[in-house]
Amino acid sequence: MAIATPYYLIDEKKLLRNLRIIKHVRDASGAKSLLALKCFSAWCEFDLIRQYMDGTTGSSLYEARLGHERFGKETHAYSVAWPRDELLKVKRYADTILFNSTEQLKRFYADVCTHNLGVRINPNTSYSHYDLADPARRYSRLGVIDTNSLREILPLLRGCMFHFNCENDDFGNFAANLNRIARVYGDILQKLEWVSLGGGLFFTKKNYPLDKFCATLKAFAARFGIQVYLEPGEAAVTQCTELVTTVLDIVHNKADIAIVNASTEAHTLDHLVYRTCPRINVPRKGRYRYMVAGRSCLAGDVFGNYGFASRLKVGSTVRIADAGGYTMVKKNWFNGLSMPSVVVKRLNGSVKLVRRFDYDDFLNNLS
Repeated sequence: MAIATPYYLIDEKKLLRNLRIIKHVRDASGAKSLLALKCFSAWCEFDLIRQYMDGTTGSSLYEARLGHERFGKETHAYSVAWPRDELLKVKRYADTILFNSTEQLKRFYADVCTHNLGVRINPNTSYSHYDLADPARRYSRLGVIDTNSLREILPLLRGCMFHFNCENDDFGNFAANLNRIARVYGDILQKLEWVSLGGGLFFTKKNYPLDKFCATLKAFAARFGIQVYLEPGEAAVTQCTELVTTVLDIVHNKADIAIVNASTEAHTLDHLVYRTCPRINVPRKGRYRYMVAGRSCLAGDVFGNYGFASRLKVGSTVRIADAGGYTMVKKNWFNGLSMPSVVVKRLNGSVKLVRRFDYDDFLNNLS
């Protein structure tokens, strides 16, 4: 099937691999998993994901509504700060609402007291390669730090969340931090019904010690008589999506530079923000060196420097790997560039174009 590039290609067989691991974790540990919509909101895949996960967690009114209307099952909603008018609307869609501070919980308790309520706790420990994404960084505004204020509001709560990981594939680090949380917050956990350990855990990564992970989660839940939740985003969709592009031109300035019909600024913003370079699946690695760059006017619109097995030419296909999590949700209309279509490779091998964007989408994005 010939589809005009650029487009995001979601491979359901690769997605299914991650989902089966998530289901195994639930079966072996009892921990429920909620899809983190801030990472991946492509609802064309919700019918498949719903079979393996327990619901969704959102960070806004719109994500809560999307989870409720398109995914179903459990709908959790958290915000760093709730506007009251938005919170009153969130009540229609979310069964579980989390607050970032004790002050907001107390201020709005009368508005949402019929719901399953929780609060985010900052345990002052975390795992992150980037200060930008470190939830326990200096002056972090994310979560309650004062344990005395937590104990005061316990009668208002049914659960809490510790979101303290970012791209953590180190099981030893996770286990040590979880043990610390058990020591410091044990008396609080014993009085609650559920606890979310957030996302940022790469337990679907190859060779991750799943048996130890499941045993640790199960023991933690049993110790406090509590339901554990995980909030996988990247772990659910890692390595299942490519950004398929075409080479438009090749220029030379001390290096061969292949310009593709996509952009880091508009279509893979996370790499630009964190100054990382994506892998490229096609062409294969080799000795022919190219800088692969985007077509926006941003001087630093560069995917990276790569070696390919064959020379690139105008019309060559370049497939940028792992373009699902924190990528599709951040695409934008910078330079008015064509937004990549959304394409799905189904489990049966068929390929379907599920969304194409046009000028009207660009026009209606602003007014």
